[in-house]
Amino acid sequence: MLLDAGSALGNNCGPLLISKRDIPRAEVAAGGVRIAIPGRFTTANFLCGLAFPQAQDKTPMIFSDIEPAVLEGRFDAGVIIHENRFTYEAKGLKKIIDLGEFWEDETGAPIPLGGIVVRRGLGDDVKQVLNRVMRRSVEYAFAHRAASLPYVRAHAQEMSEEVMYKHIDLYVNEYSVELGSEGRRAIELMFGRANALGLIPAVGSSLFLA
Repeated sequence: MLLDAGSALGNNCGPLLISKRDIPRAEVAAGGVRIAIPGRFTTANFLCGLAFPQAQDKTPMIFSDIEPAVLEGRFDAGVIIHENRFTYEAKGLKKIIDLGEFWEDETGAPIPLGGIVVRRGLGDDVKQVLNRVMRRSVEYAFAHRAASLPYVRAHAQEMSEEVMYKHIDLYVNEYSVELGSEGRRAIELMFGRANALGLIPAVGSSLFLA
């Protein structure tokens, strides 16, 4: 189940569908475009499937390999996430659609991008301790912005310090401290629609830590 702290939800921060040549959305919708995706069971693939149900020629790969694969012509398009949304234009790639913007226009909800889960079989006391520790960690990071920068820099993909802070500001926010009712509603909506599209199996138990 999903911890109440540590998630990444937000607005104007979703995945983008990009290409090397100009590809109209109608061509993607027709289903003839080869698309690289950053994993099958991801928000990125779900949003691509929601926007273009007929686009079935999709290949999962490591997210950081998608831009080079599109530039080399191995795929017609790719769904990019994380810091790549700040760098794709400089590499000569073009945006077909902002899939996060599509989701927000469709639902009015923030975009669920990631979360931290705990095994259901653990005791309730352990789950609550994990959630409290995660929340304190996020609150500390908000209060001491520079503390995490060396770690972020060590694991960054081609990011300047300016891009690193943009990346953090985009994905770490009030939902990272506590999902709240709006965050939970967005996640339930995403899981419901993904199940209806056949992208994921049905979830039989509660998604959230009580």
